[in-house]
Amino acid sequence: MSGLRVLVACEFSATVRDAFRARGFDAWSCDLLPTEGDPRWHIQGDALPWLDDPANRWDLLIAHPPCNHLAASGAQYWPLKKADGRQQAAINFFLGLMKAPVRHIAVENPVGIMGSVFRKADQIVQPWQFGDPYNKKTCLWLRNLPKLVPTKIVTPTHNWGTNSYRSGSRKKSVLPSLKWGSQDRAKSFPGIAAAMAEQWGNHLQPLDNRSGSEPYARQSAAGVGASFHASELAQ
Repeated sequence: MSGLRVLVACEFSATVRDAFRARGFDAWSCDLLPTEGDPRWHIQGDALPWLDDPANRWDLLIAHPPCNHLAASGAQYWPLKKADGRQQAAINFFLGLMKAPVRHIAVENPVGIMGSVFRKADQIVQPWQFGDPYNKKTCLWLRNLPKLVPTKIVTPTHNWGTNSYRSGSRKKSVLPSLKWGSQDRAKSFPGIAAAMAEQWGNHLQPLDNRSGSEPYARQSAAGVGASFHASELAQ
């Protein structure tokens, strides 16, 4: 097994975690919910303390923070969620993941408010670019990772879920929409998960030969911790 450690935060399905484990990585999932996969490699709880714990060293963080209060599909509820603090709490959690002391980070969310309060996503991917025939725009904010390259473009047959039917391109879509519950809508697609494991795994492989490297910390030894991370977030 590779010595490289991967944490997939906010994942209960184990889809992305298991794609990395299948390629030999020491990959773990973390979620408030119990996992649908093998519980031996699942942390049930808040991901942020596990990321900030200096006893842990993670080489790659892939995070799927809840989008309930961030996605554009629910924009009509933003004023209420802004007023009662739910949206700001979701924004803070998203940014906490982006600022985690991990060198390689990918944070995923639908099109929504993070593109304006943080920055535009580095990439938007669709399941149909990776072999799964569905429409579901997924934004990726990346740090020290390459953009994913489509692996198998297929013709979409359905929109994934109906919640974004209220706005955006799906409002005029001729494709039928699948009616899933919120947990099913949140699950990762196998094709995208496989592409992450292969492409980002290959990107990280040179690190597997290191010895005695220090963890990537919020407060660096050179004393530039907070400003160092802030500058990277602006990239």
